[in-house]
Formats: sequence, C-alpha cells, structure tokens
Amino acid sequence: MSSKKTEFIVSDLISKIFQQKFWNNKLPTQRDLASAYQVSRFTIQKALKRLEAIGLIESIQGDGIYIRERALGNPLVSNSMTEVPYQDLLSKMLYLKKVKPDSELQSIFNLAPDEDVWEFQRIRIVCYEICQLETAWMPCSLFPDLSKEAIEDSIQNYALKKKCRISHFMTTYRPTTLSRDVAETLGCKKGTPAMFITSRGILKDGMIFICSKINAIHYECTYIIPFNKDVYRSRRGKQQS
Repeated sequence: MSSKKTEFIVSDLISKIFQQKFWNNKLPTQRDLASAYQVSRFTIQKALKRLEAIGLIESIQGDGIYIRERALGNPLVSNSMTEVPYQDLLSKMLYLKKVKPDSELQSIFNLAPDEDVWEFQRIRIVCYEICQLETAWMPCSLFPDLSKEAIEDSIQNYALKKKCRISHFMTTYRPTTLSRDVAETLGCKKGTPAMFITSRGILKDGMIFICSKINAIHYECTYIIPFNKDVYRSRRGKQQS
C-alpha cells in the first residue's frame, strides 16, 4: 500500500494538472518535485509511476515528464486495480461453466432463453493479498473457446485477440459489507467493509461482451469529470420547487 504522503502527492499533482499549473504541459523534474514536497526522489518516483499507470503523464527519455493532452479532454477515472501493472496482478480462476441465462442476463446480452453464457469466478491478488472476488458472464456465441488461461491472464486481451473492438465500460460502485462466504474467500471477517462493483463491457457495435459483479476490499477510486451546468441548474430547480 502507498504511504499517505505518496497518496497526497498523487492527488495534488492530479489537481494541479487539471488546474493547468504546469507550463507547456511539462512537469518539473523529479529533483524539483522532491524539493517542493519535501520528500525523497523515491517517493516522487512512486507517485509519478501511479500517474503514468492511469495514463495521465508520459516520460520521454532525455526530455522530461509530459502531461498527455488527450487525457485532459476526457473524464479521468482511476482506481486501485487499474493502476496495478499486469505483472503485479495475479488472477486465479475458481470455476468456469456454461449456464442458461436468467431473465437479467438475457436482457443484458440480448439473448434467447436457449442460448448459453459462460459463468466464471476468479480472485484477484495484488502483492500476495487477495483483494477481489469477481463473478462474471460472457456470451458463448461470441466466445466459444473461453478458457482458464484467458481468465487468469486478461479478459480484455482475450477479447482483443478475438478482434473485438472495445468501446466503453459502464461501472457502478456502492459500499457493502461482506457475507460470510465472500469474506472466507477473501480471507477476512464477515461484515468487513468493501466495495461492490458491477460492470458491463461494451463493444463499438453496441454488444455487451462481459458483465461482472465484484466484491473488492482495500479499494480506492478517483475521478475527475467536467462540470455540467445544465445538470446543476436542473437539480437546483427541483430543489427549489
């Protein structure tokens, strides 16, 4: 886990980037950042690695650290899992099976009742600690050869190899407490606070290629979105009526 000082530097740099505090979209040197925040260069390197992992900056050898202009024009969403490099993330499949879709899955995937879907469950491990339990579904018609190898590697990579053109992910977060079964799988106590995450992966042709439900512990999420004046005015109007 990152130190509180590193977390502060990450948040502060994100804030200053969106405040356009850095001239020519270039960050100060590591030495200057270490001096400004009164920390070691190692701490600065950890913070910059986080910003690079979420796609906000890039380092150019011999030139410096630059802000990715493309990232500034879109909502920025980062979480404690997407920041983890794949070499530091381990997935272990608990099961994989074909099931008949219930009415909810039929609606999500736009399937007929007799069409099968894959259902799988896996745990996600970061730094030798289990931090997520995921149950997910994928249409068999789209992925007839889904395997343990794909599930324990990367579902996104598997979909891309199948020539799927991924467009968006729709994700919902809500706080929860863990049931006994989930807590035992994650190696913690029943009632432990957690984040319950539901997600759908959407292809460019509009199809849903995966739907998942995740129980996550030690989970953090940061997002920056443009201010929507119309939504704000609408909410104020309803409040005043």
